[in-house]
Amino acid sequence: MNAPLPLSALALFLSACSSSGTGTAVLDPDLSDQVLLYSSFDATADADFAAGDGSLYTKTRGADPAHAGLLDDAVRIAPGAGIKGGALEFTAKDRNLIYYKAQGNMGYDNSAWSGAISFWLQLDPATDLEPGYCDPIQITDTRYNDASIWVDFTKVTPRKFRLGVIGDLAAWNPEGVEGNDNPEFVRRLIPMDTPPFQRGSWTHVLINFDRLGSESGSAELFVDGESIGALPVLDSFTWEEENARIMLGLSYIGLMDELAIFSRPLARGEIAALFNGAELGL
Repeated sequence: MNAPLPLSALALFLSACSSSGTGTAVLDPDLSDQVLLYSSFDATADADFAAGDGSLYTKTRGADPAHAGLLDDAVRIAPGAGIKGGALEFTAKDRNLIYYKAQGNMGYDNSAWSGAISFWLQLDPATDLEPGYCDPIQITDTRYNDASIWVDFTKVTPRKFRLGVIGDLAAWNPEGVEGNDNPEFVRRLIPMDTPPFQRGSWTHVLINFDRLGSESGSAELFVDGESIGALPVLDSFTWEEENARIMLGLSYIGLMDELAIFSRPLARGEIAALFNGAELGL
């Protein structure tokens, strides 16, 4: 699982991405050294490279323990469906929980924690998703509103696409007020009112987060190489790291590909290179 990066599929991917469509967006040649987790989904759901445990886990409903492996008929590796090679395909809303363990794979620190999360999605939110909220990725040790990083599609059509980077619930919501209309919750989100997702083409999503857990924390959402918005994240951000999960495809129906997690925020040129590399068929 922890093969040397120069020989891995990841190194080839990053090398190819360094030549953008415009010739101006070039990745830092040392960026591969910043990768904590990379999943190509070409032949397996397990990570091609992982700083921690690279196995994908499946947890059935109820109190059953999780098991290593992709053990759900509604999620599969779809050969040839990806940007290059295979992709991870979700075919139904109701299914088991699948995730990677966050410990070691997110570079977590409870003070001034930074990183980036990159992945590609392909779906038509209006026709593919079933009623309710949908989180293509959610990373937390507890809940969506307590020390969490996620993107979601809202439940109301036309669906918005949103980034949430939410600190400790006790810090920002000591009264425990539930609901997506809580103003304190809403102001911790970056919404995209008219997202570009559609069947037949891939959309690149990148989340930068910087110095979480400090008084100068921030987060920024990029879609197809363009910044959608940034917000301060000033609350504490505390995990019991051994319980934290990188959960994929919560109520999501569609394709996901090329998941990469980095130990630092990416520069705009690096983000553009990742986006342009995929457009070139990588």
